[in-house]
Formats: sequence, C-alpha cells, structure tokens
Amino acid sequence: MAGPLDGVRILDCTTVVLGPWAAQQLGDLGADVIKIEPPEGDTTRQLGPARNPGMAAFYLGCNRSKRSIVLDLKQESGRKALFKLAETADVVMHNYRPGPAKRLGVEYEAFEKINPRLVYLATYGYRAAGPMGAKAAYDDIIQAGSGLAALQTVVAGEPRFLPTIVADKTSSNGVVSALLAALFARERTGKGQAVEVPMYETLVSFVMVEHLYGETFKPALDTAGYKRVLNKERRPYPSKDGYFALLPYTDGHWREFCTLVGREDLARDERFQGMANRLKNVEQYYSTLAGLCAERTNAEWVELLRNSNVPHGPVNTLDDLFVDPQLEATGFWKDVDHPTEGRLRMTDIAPRFSKTKPEITRLQPRLGEHSVEVLQEAGFTQGEIDAMLKSGATRTAPAT
Repeated sequence: MAGPLDGVRILDCTTVVLGPWAAQQLGDLGADVIKIEPPEGDTTRQLGPARNPGMAAFYLGCNRSKRSIVLDLKQESGRKALFKLAETADVVMHNYRPGPAKRLGVEYEAFEKINPRLVYLATYGYRAAGPMGAKAAYDDIIQAGSGLAALQTVVAGEPRFLPTIVADKTSSNGVVSALLAALFARERTGKGQAVEVPMYETLVSFVMVEHLYGETFKPALDTAGYKRVLNKERRPYPSKDGYFALLPYTDGHWREFCTLVGREDLARDERFQGMANRLKNVEQYYSTLAGLCAERTNAEWVELLRNSNVPHGPVNTLDDLFVDPQLEATGFWKDVDHPTEGRLRMTDIAPRFSKTKPEITRLQPRLGEHSVEVLQEAGFTQGEIDAMLKSGATRTAPAT
C-alpha cells in the first residue's frame, strides 16, 4: 500500500537535523526524497558511534526513506544537474542562508522559471527580512534567544539549555506542516511558491503559546509567563521507591484523586476548589501532591490509579523506553538489517493511516549511493555522468 505522499518528489539539499528530519518524515509518508549532499557529505555522517565511516548514529536517525546523490553546487555542472532534477520535482528544500543561496544562484526565482509548480522551501535561523536574517544559528542559539533557556532559571537557578535539540526538531515539524500546506495550495491553484521557515520565529511562537499569558492583552492584565509551569515544584515527585508523575488537572480529576487517596478534605479546601484557585495557589497544590506521592511506591500508585481518569505515569529513563509496555505493544521499535551497517534499531512512523499506510521503504543511504541512478532518471547520458564523476561534481559510494 502506497503512503499518502506517494508520487511526490522532494529534492532535499538540507543538512544537520532541521531539514533532514523533516525530509525523513515526508519520505516515511511515501514521498520520493532525494538527499542532495556536498562532496564531503552531511556533517551528521561523522557524529556519534559508527560501524563504517560516514554512517554515524546521528545521521542514521534523520536520513532513512531517502536516496543520496552528491552534487557539488559550487561547480556549474553540479548546479545544472540540480536545476535539471527540479524540472520534474514537486519540492526543493534547503537551509542555505539568503547570502549563500544568492551566491550559489539557487534562489526561488531561478527555480520558478523552469518549474512554476515547484514548492521552494528555505529554512534557516531568522526571517530573512530582519536584521538577523543573514546570521547563522544553531539549536543552542535559538533556545537562548527564544526565551526557552531563560525559563529553566525557575528550576536550575540560571539559564540552561534543554538536553534535546528542541529548536531544530520543533522547526522541523514546522517545515513538514508548511510544505504540506504549500502542496495542498498548489493542488488548488496549480502554482508553486516560495516558503520560509525560520527557527527563531518558530520557537518564539512555540514558547509563547502559554507564556504570552497576561501580555496577551493590551494593556497587560498580568505579566508574561504561565504561572502553573513556571514553578520549581512542578516536577516528578519522589515516591517510596523512585519518582512518579501525577497531574490531577481538571476539577473532575481532582475530586476523583482526593477520593482515591482518602483525602476528601482536600476536595473541599477552598485553595483547591476550581482550576482558577488551584492556579492561584499552585505552589501549595504542587507541595500537597508531593507529600501524597511520597506515601506510596510506584507500583502502588499504578495500581491505585489504573482504572481512574487521573493523568499519571512513570518517569522513564532513555533505557526504559526500549522496554516500555506501551511502545512494545504498538510495535514502536523496529529492528532492521541494513545492507552495510548490520542490525539497526529505529523508531516507527508515529502517525497511522487507515487507507494509505506509510512504510519505511528505504534504509539510510551511503554518500552518493544513488548518484548515477538519479542522474540517469533525469536523462543524463553516461558520458555526461562520467564527466561529472571525473570533475568531482558528483560521486558514488564504493561498491560493497
């Protein structure tokens, strides 16, 4: 069964995480994703443990469901090949900043001339029109600038980065949704367009969903910052034998929870009657939960709350996820045999479709593994391909 994006061809010129993970998701959904790499390859090919050079763990996590072709866009023949591929593509995406994109001659206008139906997506640090538009940006810089790092002051006493590349991956999801919207618009209008997905503005929007708070109103009705989550007591609570997550959030949750733990008096406590009062007295609310959590083991909490509507759950480590009952039951972890890298573990495709089931159809390609194949599909003669191989405008993976 073909995935929902079957028949869509994407030229992915992005590197690192933001673009490649977005392109992987689109490939998982059935698109034919052609990963266009410079002669040295994506930098993530060198990051993390590896069985073979250029096939490191970081790269493997972002680049399944793709074919790899090497094109040196600094050479005229490499650029010509990219434009030739774009003639029949649906999408070209890159993460060159505006200046480098202009110097390489890969701006939207150049592609629009040869394929008006093409969706052209550029993703980089900041909106190009702003004073920071030409600046380089990585996840740490965007976490800092977007206010996300400063939010950690509540619990850490100083700004801290989240120990995950949340700016890259949040923006990556923004790339996916923007591309799908642009493709839908094209089906309605017949016309492609240029799309810009900036990390900074995407993360500020992400952070301020709840934290705009009182500043939503002009004049402000309160300060910025959602008080429930800006609280050092918001955390997994120590139980008798570990840590446990509890959040009786709605009024119904709270009443049920108080009954289950035999503390109906708390349901009648004026400080905790209604969500507005629990928010107003959030420190006492969290402290009360912490005290109650310490009275039982994790297993006792699971048993007590098993059939309730009260949100609760374990505090998993990374290693715990590999044996998590929910993930095991739904087949989330996939073991595959890669032709050069051996046995690999990878995550499943998270969304499920009843009629257009997506499948992992391609494992992670070696650098240039499909260069000749893709160029032949585009109509290049063997002589032209040989000339590109000789000049270094393209390259192939060594035979296995």
